[in-house]
Amino acid sequence: MDKQILELLITTKMPYGKFKGVLIYKIPEFYLVWYHSKGFPEGKLGMLLNTMYEIRLNGLEYLLDPLKK
Repeated sequence: MDKQILELLITTKMPYGKFKGVLIYKIPEFYLVWYHSKGFPEGKLGMLLNTMYEIRLNGLEYLLDPLKK
C-alpha cells in the first residue's frame, strides 16, 4: 500500500454529499458500500473512496493508525 495514498485518506475531506467535510477515513462503511454498488466517482476522489472501501472490506484499518498521530 502506498503511504502517500494512506496519508491522503486521513487528510482529504469529502467535498460534497451527505458526508461533506468528513475525512475520507471517517466515512461510514454503509456509504462506501453504497458507492461501490452505484459506482465510485471519477478521478482522485473515486480512487480514495474505493481504497477506503477495500481497506474496510479486508479489515486493514490498522494501516491508518500510525498516520493518525
